[in-house]
Amino acid sequence: MRRRDLISAAAVLPAVAVASGAAASEDKPEGGASVNISGVGLPVIIGGRLRNYVFVSMRLHLGGSATVESMRGKEAYLRDAVVRAAHRTPFVVADDWTRIDANAMSASLIRSAASICGRGSVARVEVISQAPRWRSGMRAG
Repeated sequence: MRRRDLISAAAVLPAVAVASGAAASEDKPEGGASVNISGVGLPVIIGGRLRNYVFVSMRLHLGGSATVESMRGKEAYLRDAVVRAAHRTPFVVADDWTRIDANAMSASLIRSAASICGRGSVARVEVISQAPRWRSGMRAG
């Protein structure tokens, strides 16, 4: 099942990467290169129980050694790395089940990018939006 999902994602990924690359170049033409990654579902796990999902859109600001073209092929691996890290050690905000800790997620993604794409390929990660699956009834305790 997972293999089929990866193959189908690989078929759709180039079109999404081209659209995200075009959007990145329109948003910030004079700065460094960046790649947008949208719709990554990260779990909010508290007390060993799944409480919510937060869908995150982020922008990867590339370092000097990376190009947009080289990062397009690595986008699926970066998505997989951040989702796996979120399941291992959830990026939880203490009293809010509708957000994730953007700093912890960014640090984890930069560490993963160093091993996937090479050291210095991702300079920083900017969280563009966070959309929780459930918005009401979220409480700590």
